[in-house]
Amino acid sequence: MHWYHYLTLVSLAICLATSCYHLFRLVRLGNPKDYAPAAGKTGPAIRYSFTGAMSPMKKESAFLHLPTYISGILYHVGTFLAIFLFFIILLNIPIKGIVAGIFAAFFLITGGCGIGILIKRLVHHELRSLSSPDDYISNLLVTLFQLITAMLLLLPATLPLYFIMASLLLLYFPVGKLKHAIYFFAARYHLGLFYGWRGVWPPKPM
Repeated sequence: MHWYHYLTLVSLAICLATSCYHLFRLVRLGNPKDYAPAAGKTGPAIRYSFTGAMSPMKKESAFLHLPTYISGILYHVGTFLAIFLFFIILLNIPIKGIVAGIFAAFFLITGGCGIGILIKRLVHHELRSLSSPDDYISNLLVTLFQLITAMLLLLPATLPLYFIMASLLLLYFPVGKLKHAIYFFAARYHLGLFYGWRGVWPPKPM
């Protein structure tokens, strides 16, 4: 192994350890206490929180901005796929030929979605006023990781650059907004718990 392999392994260990710490804190906190009398069942509401409530037609921020929503979906799919391939590449399993070309083309598309989302954040005053440096750093790291993954699939000689980029992403993951990959599930669970207890979710048939 080369030095960049060791760098990536150390970064991965730090990322996993700190992510487990965040998860442990969430589990340890347990469910919030709601002192209002129960008006509904939480089980169906929690399921709805992860299914029907995720529909773009249930969110104004989604159905009023469908191109951005679709770009975001593609961007996240590209992120998950790039992370999956990271472990394949780390295990030195070759990805060659037409398969590598298809993956590279997909990452160029999803990376372009990330660039488009970043430009929209920069151009629109409302989004820019709500943004912090963390928003820009997170977007840049994930977008560059997708694009460099595409580059590696087409140009294997860029392997050191790929692992350096992966290390930066892994080290930033637990300290920036990227850790919403962990808190997302807790947030959806607590939404379902709250609105189910209050009898609001799932919505009653009209």
